[in-house]
Amino acid sequence: MSDVNLLENPSEEPTKAKPEGLPEKFWNAETGEIRVDALLQSYLELEKKLSGSLPMPDNDDNKARVLKAIGVPDTAENYSVEIKGGLFDPDPEVNQRLHAKGFTQDQLQEVYDLAAERLVPTILDLAAEFQADREMQRLIEAFGGPEKWVEVSRQLLAFGRKNLSTEVLQGLSASYEGVMALYNMMKGGEDKMQVAGETLLPTEEKDLQQMMRDPKYWRDRDPAFISKVTEGFRKLYSE
Repeated sequence: MSDVNLLENPSEEPTKAKPEGLPEKFWNAETGEIRVDALLQSYLELEKKLSGSLPMPDNDDNKARVLKAIGVPDTAENYSVEIKGGLFDPDPEVNQRLHAKGFTQDQLQEVYDLAAERLVPTILDLAAEFQADREMQRLIEAFGGPEKWVEVSRQLLAFGRKNLSTEVLQGLSASYEGVMALYNMMKGGEDKMQVAGETLLPTEEKDLQQMMRDPKYWRDRDPAFISKVTEGFRKLYSE
């Protein structure tokens, strides 16, 4: 004999459950039905939003619209680049290649900023090391070989430490011309240097020291600028 529950109402339908994945705002828990009006309204709003957006770049015209909208100029010539420190000039070929890749004005400027901050200092360091090697080779040849240069450089260092300030000695030691000027000073003798120093205004050496702090001397290795500094020391100590 089957069990019978007299309290059950066979005419009452069970409550429907919300479909899985359906957001709460689209579900009417009281009726157990989908809120079709809310769903339709949401769809219409989404369609309106999408209709106002840029089309996918599925052709050249649409691609041009997208690129222009995000800040890519019409041509590479329209880029405006500012080089920090004026260390180099914009490269038209680089600009053309980056424009072909869709770089915006800000993105192109960032490329040049990174070059100025990271790449240029590295190149300058390498150039300075290369120049120093060349200057050293010139000195070795000028004094008749490595062994003789070692002895002369020892004498020059001792002479410079005794008669010049550390700053001046470092400045003269940074170039072939400076070392040769120091050598001429040493050949002239300490007494001659002292006499020369007594007849000169003290500001003249300070002016030369200031020139050696100039990037054209220690970083750019400007030949004309270095020659001017070297000639100044010759007049101070050798004449």
